[in-house]
Amino acid sequence: MKEKARNEKESQVTPQAIYQGRRRFVATAAAVAGGAWLVNQYGLSSTKEKGQTVAQSPPPPASPSKPAATPSAPASATKKSATQPDSVVTSGLDVRLAGHSKSTRYTENARDKTTPVGIATTYNNFYEFGTDKSDPARHAHRLTLRPWSVTIDGLCHRGGVFDIDDLVGAHALEERIYRLRCVEAWSMVIPWIGFEMRDLLKRVEPMASAKYVAMQTVYRPDEMPQQRSLFRTIEYPYVEGLRLDEAMHPLTLVTVGMYGQRLYPQNGAPIKVVVPWKYGFKSPKSVVRITLTDKQPPTTWNMQSAREYGFYSNVYPARSHPRWQQTSERRFISEGGLFNTKRIETLPFNGYGSEVAHLYQGMDLINRYY
Repeated sequence: MKEKARNEKESQVTPQAIYQGRRRFVATAAAVAGGAWLVNQYGLSSTKEKGQTVAQSPPPPASPSKPAATPSAPASATKKSATQPDSVVTSGLDVRLAGHSKSTRYTENARDKTTPVGIATTYNNFYEFGTDKSDPARHAHRLTLRPWSVTIDGLCHRGGVFDIDDLVGAHALEERIYRLRCVEAWSMVIPWIGFEMRDLLKRVEPMASAKYVAMQTVYRPDEMPQQRSLFRTIEYPYVEGLRLDEAMHPLTLVTVGMYGQRLYPQNGAPIKVVVPWKYGFKSPKSVVRITLTDKQPPTTWNMQSAREYGFYSNVYPARSHPRWQQTSERRFISEGGLFNTKRIETLPFNGYGSEVAHLYQGMDLINRYY
């Protein structure tokens, strides 16, 4: 199947305020406060040299029944000096974001106009902060973003524990405007900034026996209220996984920014993996561990309800969902407020079929490999 050529204008990209919250519309004042917090949390300059690996052995994987909490940074390490202007207190990531390039292939087009930032940042699913779409935008400011490290381990030759600024600094950043399709039958169009995951995986040299990539998100019950709640909807830490060839596909993006700046906390800061041809829950937020393995890894929503959420979870309208029809979607559009949407047809593989359909040739995506 062929995908329509994309030729969206930058001015049509969805504004930042729209993408941040999945649960409920958040007042403008809350969005402004969240933006101020973002600057405060990210303000500290990095003191490591580019490419430096933290000198420690990767910790053992946390037990699913009693996961070890990811350490929080001391308060002194997350606050910028009040005497220094924001333009001076920067880190290597800010410099990289300022110099990012823009894709000429993944852009806006007549069908896919960028969702306003105000919608993308106030209508979100990030259950660690609550199950209402507005909860992430209201509570994610609690998450400490620096220091942050990512452990890469398992079946690879050069794994380790990498400081995020050092990890990102080794790669050129590019803005790509991707479609985002939620299994709940709504969608957005987001300008993500990041680099291809295959470049990161090549850097750690996977072994020939590696077949899958497991990903784990941050576990901090003291900062993420739903992780300590007796009434939590899912078990934590949140885990996801891909086949190795899916992770190595050039569409799969390690993402550190959106709308021209760093990721918002409610959108998965400081680092998330975006897989645009799959439903949104397959793109894990606030990642702290990437493990190469020879076995299909467990994934959170599949463990919650295997009948509803398969390991693959490709956007595939021919396969119905017990609760949401998948043949069409409610698209947030670039003009108007949170409730200004239109119903559009859902495309197989979210419109990226010409690039990824070959990965699933001969597979029954309706009854078995869903």
